[in-house]
Amino acid sequence: MTGAAKAEDRRTDTSFPGGPSFSVETPESPEGKVGATASFPYDRMTVERFRSAFPAARWRDDLRAWFVPGTRAEDRLNRWLGREMAGVLAYADARGRDAFAFDPIKSSYLIAADDLRVRTPYSRTIVEEMRAVPWAWWDGDLKVWRVPFRSWEDLRRRWPTIEAAAHRNEPQERQSRQEARRGTPEQAAAAARAAERRRRRYPVRNTALPPLGSVVMTHLGAVVFTEINGELAEDDVVRTFYPAMVPLEQTLVWTTWRKPTHEELVKAWPARQAPHEAELERGWWQPTIAELRVERRRAASRQRARETSANGERFRPPASEQLATAIAPPE
Repeated sequence: MTGAAKAEDRRTDTSFPGGPSFSVETPESPEGKVGATASFPYDRMTVERFRSAFPAARWRDDLRAWFVPGTRAEDRLNRWLGREMAGVLAYADARGRDAFAFDPIKSSYLIAADDLRVRTPYSRTIVEEMRAVPWAWWDGDLKVWRVPFRSWEDLRRRWPTIEAAAHRNEPQERQSRQEARRGTPEQAAAAARAAERRRRRYPVRNTALPPLGSVVMTHLGAVVFTEINGELAEDDVVRTFYPAMVPLEQTLVWTTWRKPTHEELVKAWPARQAPHEAELERGWWQPTIAELRVERRRAASRQRARETSANGERFRPPASEQLATAIAPPE
């Protein structure tokens, strides 16, 4: 019996000022591997230091955590967390709080409490900016981004971009832009693209048909092809809506597709290398691990949207793509 099988699952949670809890867990591994998992909020520098301290660690998408092999992995992880986080973070928070008090940002999108809290309309730009702020994390209960004072300087440096994107995505501003675009060629083109997207079809070469029922990557993103009906794809439609498939050197036929579920994406086997030019030209290829990570975050967001809608709540698109408990490693 392995050491992991002997011990019951143990979980150690450690909370630090200004952020969610860190956890170390010793699971019972069905593969018989002895080790422990660690989950913590994503921060690029922390991940780099973690990889340096634990070169054998591997990210487990099924566990949403880092797996460190070894019979003493749990003790090693707890010691590392203690050294990494204890006094350094407390000092950095105090210094950041003083800097904020000396030169604060006055904005309706920023609230100062025991940490800094950012609440804005959804914007992909804001999500990207906030994910780049060290230690920033999305609080799904409060529906705010929470930033410890130690990250004040990074937040202030990015704040002009964040505030501008927030203002641009206020409902009244979005409505004004939609009214201004109404009846223009740009609005007609956008409507045509949306109508084509709703048809859930994709052109492929009749000599290089994709597999059905498996997760594959396309120029539309990750899809699962469901049917190949043999209907010829019209050249003008392909040129307008699928420019990546041009030039039309071979006959193209229509396939139908659906979006893969999060479970299907987790189980999908990644390619060991980026797609070759020939695979890109044919329009579909086996996804890489980097592509799968992006698609998994999107699928998880869609799933949360459906659950929120089923509960009768208003859903604001995925500012929570960065999970609070364990974040995928950088690409």
